[in-house]
Amino acid sequence: MSMIEELFDLSHTRAAGLLAGLDWPWQALGGIRDWILKIGPLLGEEFQEVSPQVWVHKSAQAAPTAFLGGPCILGAGTEVRHGAFIRGSALVGDGCVVGNSVELKNVILFDGVQVPHYNYVGDSILGYRSHMGAGSITSNVKSDKTLVVVKNGGEAMSTGLKKVGAMLGDYVEVGCNSVLNPGTVLGRGCRVYPLSSVRGVVPPDSIVKTGGEIVKKQ
Repeated sequence: MSMIEELFDLSHTRAAGLLAGLDWPWQALGGIRDWILKIGPLLGEEFQEVSPQVWVHKSAQAAPTAFLGGPCILGAGTEVRHGAFIRGSALVGDGCVVGNSVELKNVILFDGVQVPHYNYVGDSILGYRSHMGAGSITSNVKSDKTLVVVKNGGEAMSTGLKKVGAMLGDYVEVGCNSVLNPGTVLGRGCRVYPLSSVRGVVPPDSIVKTGGEIVKKQ
């Protein structure tokens, strides 16, 4: 089973065709823009192209103060709140919340994802019904600007990319004001305590406690 299959139920995203067949989720980051441009014109009459390369479902709501940069897709029932900044290359699923002062850039948000308050999500993939608490962010560039490496125990996997944020499996909960360092992978059902700094691969159904201790959910 690939890491993508371990993290995500692909029936909950319009990016399934992009992700299927890949071994590692970060391999999809370079293709998000082209994938949106490919499927956008084919989405059907339930979507409107509200501005060039920005397709919004008729049941989605975007506040007048939100910025929707193309290419971008907003799914059915999704809410984009005041002051949100979608810079582009954002495939946002059905029933999502993109909250006030949230910034998105080169991302896939599966259905039901909530990034509701003061979040930055860049070069990242957030699985079905994952949730980022207020002020939590994905850091997508290392301080020394070298290529991002994903560390899994004693194994180090080079992504070959300078910008990689976080990969959140389905049903992940990230506590308020946490930082997900470049190349963080959170397995399905993980929970992260508030004020945490997280890096590397965290096994599914784990709890990341403040200070970095990782324990299995009981």
